[in-house]
Amino acid sequence: MVTKRLQLTLFVDKKASEAIEKIRQTFNPLQYELIKSHVTLCREDELESLEKVIANLEKLNHDPITIHFGKAARFADGKGVFLPAIGDNAGFQQLRAQILQDIIDHPRLQEPHITLIHPRNGTCTDAIFEHIEQCSLPDTLSFSTISWIEQEVGREWRVVRALEMNKIYNS
Repeated sequence: MVTKRLQLTLFVDKKASEAIEKIRQTFNPLQYELIKSHVTLCREDELESLEKVIANLEKLNHDPITIHFGKAARFADGKGVFLPAIGDNAGFQQLRAQILQDIIDHPRLQEPHITLIHPRNGTCTDAIFEHIEQCSLPDTLSFSTISWIEQEVGREWRVVRALEMNKIYNS
């Protein structure tokens, strides 16, 4: 039985996340307590060769990335809400490919997003969604730190290691 989960994550900068975190704290307090707002970079099923992932991270040569986001949208039969990325997100996909090099030949095309209400532990209503639509949320965010995070199932995620993209290569 799996007792720990592992991910590589791009946390939203504290100042840029204020409006996002207010929504999460108000409408999805359990998820808010488990993890800060973020974009998942690599999921646990992609990180089974952890030693190779770490080696790839340590030789990573990638500039910080910028992601453009669209309007809030509902998913999971309307129970969840997220900010979907828009555009081609080439930088995000290239970063994933470098991290997963020699592990996964053709990494799946993962659509970056920020979850506002996670359907596992929150439910969006029409009134909540109307409120969220009125909020001023960031449409562009930059990420320069990759965080390796772990969670004992049901507990808060913790950062194991944080790596600055522009300081990793040849460090």
